[in-house]
Amino acid sequence: MAETKPALVLHLVSGGEPLVFPLHADAVDEVTSQVNLYLDHGSVQSIRDADDRTVHVNFAHVAAAYVDDLQRSGKVFGMR
Repeated sequence: MAETKPALVLHLVSGGEPLVFPLHADAVDEVTSQVNLYLDHGSVQSIRDADDRTVHVNFAHVAAAYVDDLQRSGKVFGMR
């Protein structure tokens, strides 16, 4: 099985290219299960990235967010 590289992908309300933050292995499950709540509440969340840094995201400025695999080939937006 190929190695996965999960990342948090953020599409901002203001538009432009999405922001991509590779996630720390310990943060993947929590972020995946909670991202819908972050968006619903527009809260500010602290998320650990793959380099063990903390990223503070204000979800009030995020239009769409999801966890994606950076290793996956043949990407089509919104499809797995």
